[in-house]
Amino acid sequence: MYIYACGEVLGTALHQFHIGNDKSYEGPVCFISRQIKPTEARYEASQMECLFLVWALEKLCYYLYGSVFEIITNFNAVKSLLNMKNPNRHMLRWQIAIQEYKGNMTIVHNAGNIDRNADGLSRWGLPNIPDNPSFVSANAEPQIAI
Repeated sequence: MYIYACGEVLGTALHQFHIGNDKSYEGPVCFISRQIKPTEARYEASQMECLFLVWALEKLCYYLYGSVFEIITNFNAVKSLLNMKNPNRHMLRWQIAIQEYKGNMTIVHNAGNIDRNADGLSRWGLPNIPDNPSFVSANAEPQIAI
């Protein structure tokens, strides 16, 4: 899963490896994006990055739960979220939310240009309205529930 945030938009590209004709290749499964809420715009960069990971896990839980997967991102804060010693209340809530994935999830930091799909989504976010499948209400906190 590739995740990327750009300004006011979050984007995720979920991919799966396929094996065929003695070759393996990566194919897309799902793409999601959304605009950030006004309250989220006040978050500092590290909080925004971690919020984004939790949002992506929540929206794609049916694809990810019980599977071994990688989160590929260019955010350092996402990788450090699991090991924070004194997180603030948002970060603590998000740490708890991703605990169920901890054994199956690997976070890979990639500062390069490998996440082009998610990057493209983050530059073209759908408005945060009820018709959008990625809609998040203005006062909802991301919570992962299976």
